[in-house]
Amino acid sequence: MGDGHDPLLPGQGPASGEDGESWLLSYLDVLTLLITLFVLLLTLTDPATETAPSSAPASAVTGPAHASGAQPDLTGLLPRLDGVSVSRSDAGLNLRIQDHLLFASGQADLTAPGTGVLHRLLPLLERTRGTISVEGHTDDIPIHTRRFPSNWELSSARASAVLRYLQDQGIAADRLRAIGYADTRPLRPNDSRRDRAANRRVELVVHERHAGP
Repeated sequence: MGDGHDPLLPGQGPASGEDGESWLLSYLDVLTLLITLFVLLLTLTDPATETAPSSAPASAVTGPAHASGAQPDLTGLLPRLDGVSVSRSDAGLNLRIQDHLLFASGQADLTAPGTGVLHRLLPLLERTRGTISVEGHTDDIPIHTRRFPSNWELSSARASAVLRYLQDQGIAADRLRAIGYADTRPLRPNDSRRDRAANRRVELVVHERHAGP
C-alpha cells in the first residue's frame, strides 16, 4: 500500500512547465536556422539562376555549322559598313551592298574601295555553306554605251565582277553564280534620286543548305 503521496511524473512539478517551454523554443530556433540554410543553399545552386559561361563573344560565331545543316547565326560577323545591310529571307542570308560602294557610275569595274568592302565581307561568306548568288540590280534610267547597250548588260557585268573577285579570294567556284536583273526588281519606286540610289545595288544571297529527310 502506498503512503498516500504519488511520486512526481515526468513533466510535472513547479519547474517543469518553464523547462519544457525553454527546450521547445531552443529546438524551434535551431530548426528555423537549418531550414533557412537549406533554402539558401538551394537558391545558390538552382540551375535556373546560373549563367553558363560563354566560350566566344556574343558578336561572333565560332565552330562549324550545325550538323543538322542549318546555318548558324552569322550576323555578328558582319562588319559595320554604311551602305551594307544583312537580312534573312526564305532564300537564306542576304547581303545588300549599295552600288556606289563598289563601282563608279555606269561602270562595272570594281574600285579599290569596292574591293576593300568585299574583302571585309569575306569572313562571313567563308563561314557559310550553300550557293552564293551574286545579283546585280540597276535603276530604271536607260544606259546605252558600246560596252553596255542596256541595264541588262550593266547589271550582269557588275554581278560577274563581284563573282570573279570572290573566286579569286578563295570562294569555291561551284558555290558561285552571277545574275543580272537590270531594273526588274526594284526595292522602291523609281520616282526620286534617293529611291533610285536604293535600287542600284548588288546582293549576295547565300542559299542555305538544309538537312535531308
